[in-house]
Amino acid sequence: MTTPGPQVWPTLRATDAPALIRFLVDAFGFREAAVFTDGDVVLHAQLAWPAGGGVMLGSARPSDGDRWPLRPGTFGAYVVCADPDALWARALAAGATGLDEPADAGHGRECRLQDPEGNHWSFGTYRGEPVATP
Repeated sequence: MTTPGPQVWPTLRATDAPALIRFLVDAFGFREAAVFTDGDVVLHAQLAWPAGGGVMLGSARPSDGDRWPLRPGTFGAYVVCADPDALWARALAAGATGLDEPADAGHGRECRLQDPEGNHWSFGTYRGEPVATP
């Protein structure tokens, strides 16, 4: 039996989507699963998180009546990772802005960073509370 893929996809828009994709791969460790472009415009990109899940993104396209008019730089996400300290160092070396250094919280260890578009990313060891299956 195969496990279904993610059923909820956080999405964001970017002023420079190709650069943001490279950044998210290099700095945070996402993996490109699909990127569809028209010249320099990213129509759709799917980035996978190695531990499961991922995000979808595309270029902001207000000039052509963007059907998904999210403002670049307004996204935020919490991403589960095994080693926030290592991710922090990798991300800073790749050009991320550090907002909160790795620290122990009541529910695990976490850090918070900002990407070049202004989006906020929190990485931590907290996996969320167990949910009973129906």
